[in-house]
Amino acid sequence: PQVCWLSPEQTAGKQKPYMYTQGQAVLNRSFFPCFDTPSVKFTYSATVKVPEGFTAVMSATSWEKQKDNTFVFKMSQPIPSYLIALVVGDIVSADVGPRSRVWAEPCLIEAAKKEYDGVIEEFLVVGEKLFGPYVWGRYDILFMPPSFPFGGMENPCLTFVTPCLLAGDRSLADVIIHEISHSWFGNLVTNASWGEFWLNEGFTMYAQRRISTEVYGLPYTCLEAATGRALLRQHMDATGEDHPLNKLRVVIEPGVNPDDTYNETPYEKGYCFVSYLAHLVGNQSKFDAFLQAYGNRFKFQSITADDTLGFFLEYFPELKEKGVDSIPGFEFDRWLHTPGWPPYLPDLSPGQQLMRPAEELAELWAADSLNMEAIEAVDIMGWRTYQLVYFLDQILQKSPLPEGNVKRLSKMYPKISKAQNAELRLRWCQIVLKNNLEAEYSKVKDFLHSQGKQKYTLPLYRAMWGGSEAARALAMETFSATAPQLHVNVQNYVKKILGLAE
Repeated sequence: PQVCWLSPEQTAGKQKPYMYTQGQAVLNRSFFPCFDTPSVKFTYSATVKVPEGFTAVMSATSWEKQKDNTFVFKMSQPIPSYLIALVVGDIVSADVGPRSRVWAEPCLIEAAKKEYDGVIEEFLVVGEKLFGPYVWGRYDILFMPPSFPFGGMENPCLTFVTPCLLAGDRSLADVIIHEISHSWFGNLVTNASWGEFWLNEGFTMYAQRRISTEVYGLPYTCLEAATGRALLRQHMDATGEDHPLNKLRVVIEPGVNPDDTYNETPYEKGYCFVSYLAHLVGNQSKFDAFLQAYGNRFKFQSITADDTLGFFLEYFPELKEKGVDSIPGFEFDRWLHTPGWPPYLPDLSPGQQLMRPAEELAELWAADSLNMEAIEAVDIMGWRTYQLVYFLDQILQKSPLPEGNVKRLSKMYPKISKAQNAELRLRWCQIVLKNNLEAEYSKVKDFLHSQGKQKYTLPLYRAMWGGSEAARALAMETFSATAPQLHVNVQNYVKKILGLAE
């Protein structure tokens, strides 16, 4: 299940087959013999021989090509098994910074270079300033074929990302900040078990938003965090707040695949817990210094939440003395063991200056009779991705809108309804389905044909299956056409949604 063999039609170039591995959480045991747990770290080397006309790349600190199209890789830093990754395909590279290059199929390389030239180094420099030296040497990005099921996989030295990031206008370039942040949180300091996945993801979300604040400013970062909070709300509403998977410390029973515990909770509730720790400290630069010390203290180790929280109290003895770990309602134990909504939410009010105009515009579009004068007075051309996403999320919440409104909205904002940006396309497709706008069903179909990312694919199948007869027919037709180009896990999840699972 770990090794994904793609036929030529599952690639962007459609000419040659492609192979990639995806190890997280516990799939690398089917690729090579290993202790397939994040609690064990090791260095590795690999020799990979591939046919002429193909290139191999791995998550390694050094690689060289020898005769007979044989590639030799070495990872000189200890990493957990899930971070070992291999790709073999018709791929080429282009430099985009002093320690970064992009890899992609030849038909995508120009777009990849244009989108990321100079961008990665800027983010890396800010990350180093905040969290300490970047220890992995290179930071390359590999743009995967469209069927890749994830947004990104933070394999060290070589992040795998979805080609959905190639929006053509750098509007999704900041998605890579999350994967870069894993260089410190997850790859350097790693959760010792998948039951404490929030140690990887909560800290990475916090680090991502710290970098984003330095680069884009606080209002934009708060807006992005509000989008994340909305996803957490949706997830908790869908599963029920008291679902055992909505705890930060999850008990993974024997025989349960850790992948099935994957959801928004470790990311966004984890982010809230790390933000709460920062709030207890009450001083951003002191907390930044703590994060740097934390990375230094536990680098190349796998740790538990007890290690993390113990170190926090040791680092801030005055907080330990005050007993901050047992403030009623905010006990560290409660954070870890109680399912449901986070007891503390960071203040996102600086995002209001971007959210308010989006909320007001959504109100106007939801009205029974449209006030076109007021609508036309709002210029959305200068809005960046997450402001548009926030606006569309508001529209989705208010949907279905009064008859004809969505059709007019579509016409008025081609920037949204004809967007190439995947985050906008996802929301637009959801709006089309929620409002049963059959005239634009083709956009849903095109989007699902163009990519197989789990985060985009599953919500659209859920929306179709929960919709009209026509929407259900669209779901069946689209799935039978696209199933061969989807990752096996995604195929299985869609089958469940459509009631096709054996």
